[in-house]
Amino acid sequence: MKTHSTVNPLPPNRSASIIGTGSHVPERVLTNAELESMVETNHQWIVERTGIVERRIAADGECTSHMAAEAARQAMKNAGVAPAEIDLILVATITPDTVFPSTACHVQRHIGAVNAACMDVNAACSGFLYCVEIARQFIANRAAETVLVIGADKLSSIVNWQDRNTCVLFGDGAGAAILRHNPESRGIIATYMGSDGNHADILHMPGGGCAIPITRENVDAKLNTLQMNGRETFKQAVTSMMRAANIVLERTGLSPDDIHCVIPHQANIRIIEAMAERMGIGMDRFHINLEKYGNTSAAAVAIALDEAARSGRLHRGAPVLLVVFGGGLTYASSIIEW
Repeated sequence: MKTHSTVNPLPPNRSASIIGTGSHVPERVLTNAELESMVETNHQWIVERTGIVERRIAADGECTSHMAAEAARQAMKNAGVAPAEIDLILVATITPDTVFPSTACHVQRHIGAVNAACMDVNAACSGFLYCVEIARQFIANRAAETVLVIGADKLSSIVNWQDRNTCVLFGDGAGAAILRHNPESRGIIATYMGSDGNHADILHMPGGGCAIPITRENVDAKLNTLQMNGRETFKQAVTSMMRAANIVLERTGLSPDDIHCVIPHQANIRIIEAMAERMGIGMDRFHINLEKYGNTSAAAVAIALDEAARSGRLHRGAPVLLVVFGGGLTYASSIIEW
């Protein structure tokens, strides 16, 4: 007698939603006026070219993990999630506390998330959205129920404060989100991630890795600080962010007019203005906070998302577009049903 065994089909993938956000910035404010006494620049020059008025600078003993943990606590409180419920901690950063262990492990210790697996993701300013997509995959495949995603950077620790072309741009901070399946929402509808290593040198830190280990000589040469080709970075940022935005709009069948709010990477007001013009929508549809914080790398879009959520700007069920660009070069976009 021939028998037949049956295999239960895998359950369908689940959606993943952001159920809580949080953010943290250091207390110290560094204004454009203060920078005038540090480097050859002036307030008007900075504002006209970047839109930045001030930025936050972490204290000497305030590490990336400290800012990340505070943002995480706010996100957990907002979501009603206890530390022990977190299955996975993902930290996007280019300024880890230590090369290893990961900053995520330091955050785990700070917040008491004893049941979480932990890892860092290095995708520069695109890191938060990279981590959101990783979290979505874990939740969709039932490998995790609750994921904590954090974007955090202490860029003041890698800035060359004698380079007026870069030191005016960057600040410190952290933003966080809790992701979980919500059967009443489509959550993250579509995400696109891209990279182009052929442009790795337009925005990078040459020293500190195995290619150029830190020595007294290359520290004196500032190889352990951030370096940028501003003109090429601007061009690639606009091109890559528009490509990422158009791809997720096409995948979802939405047009720019359907998007309730755009939360872009907070790097330069001119980049955002160029995007608004190319998308054919007004600047009033963009959530912008770079005048207060400058470019906080992986934290930038996460902080802006938290601010937009807390201000009541994001309406339940409305589509939100997040779009980012970073060194690598990397870029990404997500459309989320809030």
